[in-house]
Amino acid sequence: MEPKDKTSSPVVIADKTERDQRDDSGRTTLPDIEVFSTTPKSSDRACIVVIYGPELGKRASLGHGTFEVGRSSRSDLCIDQESISRHHARISFDGERHVIEDLGSTNGTFVNERKLERSVLNDGDQVKVGRSILKYMSGDNIEANYHEEIYRLMTMDALTQTHNRRYFNEALEREYQRSLRYHRALALVLFDIDHFKQINDTYGHVAGDSVLRQLARVVKPRLRQQDVLARVGGEEFAVLLPEVEPAGALVAAEKIRRLVESARFLVDQREFGCTVSAGLASFDPRLTTPQMLYEAADRNLYEAKRGGRNRVVAGS
Repeated sequence: MEPKDKTSSPVVIADKTERDQRDDSGRTTLPDIEVFSTTPKSSDRACIVVIYGPELGKRASLGHGTFEVGRSSRSDLCIDQESISRHHARISFDGERHVIEDLGSTNGTFVNERKLERSVLNDGDQVKVGRSILKYMSGDNIEANYHEEIYRLMTMDALTQTHNRRYFNEALEREYQRSLRYHRALALVLFDIDHFKQINDTYGHVAGDSVLRQLARVVKPRLRQQDVLARVGGEEFAVLLPEVEPAGALVAAEKIRRLVESARFLVDQREFGCTVSAGLASFDPRLTTPQMLYEAADRNLYEAKRGGRNRVVAGS
């Protein structure tokens, strides 16, 4: 971990929900439109949809019996993830409502970010088991809500509530072409968490996932509405800054770095800090494609890491 600035006022972000949309190798999984379009439909009035994890986009109808979620192949919803217990949670119908209960799992069951042993489920509730996130849907508009959720998954990262790589790529292409056509400024900041593997090794992957979520909460409110914040890798984020000159982009990148450095991250009553390294690149006619702009920022991110971390490197 990087040393903290003793003069800064810590920002404490509490988040006891910890999961990610990465597979076990750390790669970010993205929604697949073809998978979504072939998901079986059901006339049942309640279902759960996997909005984060290995079974992303999968929908399972809930009847009036019991429904088990776990790593066991015999589970009604089997999610093959080490952080999920073989028999993790059970959903049952009490005659009026669906109720979820934890089955003594290792990492617990969370409903709307609260760890619970048993809870009534309401339309729109998010359930976290291991490193996966499920969404409970019920009511007359379940089919419309399902398709709306799938559309959202195509553009958003469910863990951090930032845009995903798919959306970012489209935004980068769009803003680059606009800058080229109208000779407008454009800047790109790439940043990732320093020593993120150490966080995972020390506190566990579920804590690492929580840090990603909390970091997004630190940065996102401090950006302009037209800026695009996206998670583009396991612990890597991008910020697209339309119509921002290089000097202003450097100020923005430094602000992000300082915000994270002064924050404190809280997971299961354990508090710690972390830092980020950032690479900045600005639109230049010599960078003839959006990919070249991205690669320039990525090279600068690498230089920031090589130069000692917790710093910003700019240039094209």
